[in-house]
Amino acid sequence: MEHHDVIIIGAGAAGLMCAATAGYRGRDVLVLDNAKQAGKKILISGGGRCNFTNQKVEPANFLCSNNHFVKSALARYRSSDFIELVERHGIEYHERDHGQLFCNDSAKEIVSMLLTECEWAGAVIKLRTEIRQVSKNANGQFEVHTDKLQYTCESLVIATGGLSMPKLGASPYGYHVAEQFGLKVLPTHAGLVPFTWHSDQKQRFEPLSGIAVPSTITAKDGTQFSEALLFTHRGLSGPAILQISNYWNPGEAISINLLPGKDARAEIEQLVDNSPKQSLRNALALWLPKRLVEALFEEALLNKALNQLVHAEREQLAMDIEAWTIVMNGTEGYRTAEVTLGGIDTDELSSKNMQSKSVEGLYFIGEVMDVSGWLGGFNFQWAWSSGVAAGQAV
Repeated sequence: MEHHDVIIIGAGAAGLMCAATAGYRGRDVLVLDNAKQAGKKILISGGGRCNFTNQKVEPANFLCSNNHFVKSALARYRSSDFIELVERHGIEYHERDHGQLFCNDSAKEIVSMLLTECEWAGAVIKLRTEIRQVSKNANGQFEVHTDKLQYTCESLVIATGGLSMPKLGASPYGYHVAEQFGLKVLPTHAGLVPFTWHSDQKQRFEPLSGIAVPSTITAKDGTQFSEALLFTHRGLSGPAILQISNYWNPGEAISINLLPGKDARAEIEQLVDNSPKQSLRNALALWLPKRLVEALFEEALLNKALNQLVHAEREQLAMDIEAWTIVMNGTEGYRTAEVTLGGIDTDELSSKNMQSKSVEGLYFIGEVMDVSGWLGGFNFQWAWSSGVAAGQAV
């Protein structure tokens, strides 16, 4: 058996960050992954430019059954710390809406940076390695059996991610390890994911595919996001939908304001005053794409002149624009989800170093646990922060 101080299973964002951090502390670190390439999810993120963090990271940007769990790690390794690392490596980046930071060139630069850091820290990475069994022996050491060699270690870190994007190799392996050692795993489901139409909705709205509009979307629990809404062949997508999907449960309605930042009633009354003989169809087309207007409202209503609309019709019109309420069929699931909601119960882990409270030397970092961030670089920041927290302790 080959012995190492620390073995990390998973060569993704959290695993690589943990490896470099532990390596710089003088720990003998080995990273194992069955993938052909390290950081595969990083490479495709942000349209290939990697939204690697956000300027404004707060605990409120994360979903977790224990709202306080993320505070310690996020406070000790901030987005500014990761930005400093990016700048040290000469990676050029830019800021987009809502504080999101992206590489100017390619997500490959982030992976290259992490691999360089691991190399400098002396951490060894072995890819194309299948993990067959993990156990703890009588000496308190972990034994990791692979298709190639057998290893022992003092500290074992699970950084295997969640179930989102199975085509990139996502698997429930981390949950199985947790359950094997008696840790509780909370139910999982797809997060940051597009919605799908019911069959009758599909017939009505599929022709709108490709249309994007500003929106404010509200979930049943009152959570609200103001970002773009995108119509697709399969359903609704866009940043606002992906965000709200984290707060949605099957069968619940979502409320969509198609005129965010304005008072629809006042706007309609002003149109009636200014252009009384204009058709409602043409009036609404000043605000919304005509195809969307025609899909949302009855033909007979759209053909009316504004001064023909009775008070009740104007009220209903304003309500339909400001609070278009719709119950979607479901989501596209893990296939296109950016994160996995749920996972290893954080009550089982130390918020300071991500170690299991019941199994000494066993750590879980990144997406495998019940922590999910909003869209916009927050999930990567959790990978960096939780990876550093464990890396400083293993």
